[in-house]
Amino acid sequence: MPTELFHVVTGRRMELGQVIEIDDHFPTGVYQRVMDKKPLVDEMLAHPERFTGQPIDHHTDVAIREMAMEAVRREQFPQYPSRMHSLYTSTSLENARCWFQWFKEWGRPTLQIVRLKAEGRVFTGNANLCFDGTLNEAENRRKALRYWQVGEDPDGERPIWETIVDGRIEVVEIIHEAED
Repeated sequence: MPTELFHVVTGRRMELGQVIEIDDHFPTGVYQRVMDKKPLVDEMLAHPERFTGQPIDHHTDVAIREMAMEAVRREQFPQYPSRMHSLYTSTSLENARCWFQWFKEWGRPTLQIVRLKAEGRVFTGNANLCFDGTLNEAENRRKALRYWQVGEDPDGERPIWETIVDGRIEVVEIIHEAED
């Protein structure tokens, strides 16, 4: 049975009736950014003593996190879509509007809100449980497990829901178009 979701479109507009098929080989932007940093991350985790005390740039931090998230997902939660091969969505229009506003405030090119019909794996997690990657692989995996289990937020913050989906995804309505 198809799932109704909402997506905040950034970067490139979507069209009514557009269909995308996302699987574990679909090259999303998240996947590409992680793969760009993978050789460095592998080196950092294999030899943390060489990098201790050095600042970790944002994209490397994200790559460390996403590699841990993917390892834990594959091992313990293969029924869920990969964060690196999925579309980030919301289950409610209200939540999508919040993401739209946050993206604009962060300076991200934010173009539309669309309603989707999705047929695939779906997972809703708390974006607050995304974490800064560290040189401690065990700690990264522990935090990744908390994310996939939708565990308690250690800071007690109210959840910020993000829903990831893969499979066949169709744009069934353009709800909002940003002004250029």
